[in-house]
Amino acid sequence: MIPIVYRRAMESDLTFLLDLLLKTMTQHLIAAALPTTRDSHLQRIKYKFEHAAIIEYNHIPIGLLKTEKGRAHIELIQIQIDPRYQGKGLGKKILKDLINEAIYEGKSISLHVLKTNKAQKLYFSLGFEIIGEDEHSYHMKYSNKDKILKNRSAL
Repeated sequence: MIPIVYRRAMESDLTFLLDLLLKTMTQHLIAAALPTTRDSHLQRIKYKFEHAAIIEYNHIPIGLLKTEKGRAHIELIQIQIDPRYQGKGLGKKILKDLINEAIYEGKSISLHVLKTNKAQKLYFSLGFEIIGEDEHSYHMKYSNKDKILKNRSAL
């Protein structure tokens, strides 16, 4: 398999990131009755932009991974994969790598996913659990000790 490479996102990536967000999130935002203006999209992109990485596959930018890593916790802020590269196991591999990093460092992972986003199925399949919710999103966490031990033995 061709390796997935991450590089720090820069202002020059904003056009790519806006296009990516339009392709991957617009339908979910509309279904959740959330704003879909250009300004609201740019606001989402620029939120914690210092933690953003462009995902490259075969030297082609295919997505965004935004994580904030603390001493005991990793927050998965955003993950978006271009629809042309979805369904190929890339998102799953990225998430498994993040889980393995968390296990190795003894950290939990949290994320928020829109209730209308089918990515929930992937998160559940990898061991994330719903720990709360708000009007639009489920709050999910990966921290189950049994799963961590099981995954550790698979490393």
